[in-house]
Amino acid sequence: MSFFKEFKEFATKGNVMDLAVGVIIGGAFQKIVTSLVDNIFMPVLGIVTGGINFKDKFWLLNTSKGTDFPSLEKAKEAGAPVFAYGAFVQSIIDFILIAFCIFLLVKFMNSMRKKKEAAPAAPPAPTNEEKLLMEIRDALKNK
Repeated sequence: MSFFKEFKEFATKGNVMDLAVGVIIGGAFQKIVTSLVDNIFMPVLGIVTGGINFKDKFWLLNTSKGTDFPSLEKAKEAGAPVFAYGAFVQSIIDFILIAFCIFLLVKFMNSMRKKKEAAPAAPPAPTNEEKLLMEIRDALKNK
């Protein structure tokens, strides 16, 4: 088998195509979850925690560039070394929500698969040999 034929067979197999579709959908899904976290959960969490915006939370590692920065963005613009723990908290929340949503999706898909598998399959039609044997059996019963 030539190299290109082998590659074509590999690339067009169902598993590879499913993986490609999954990666693309996952990328789009991540944007949705990030928007959900940024625009819904974090403002609510900010209200609960007294108006704290986690994205702007940071510690200055060195005060040589100044100490009075109103936001993480201003500190970075000034070139101050910072430990941006708020962005890390944001990433953790994003990950937990994405993992939870994927868990729910997989759980739903597994339940659908189980329902499909649980449906009893119709018994196969008897073969010609079985039909002939049934006729012989019935003929012997009637004697």
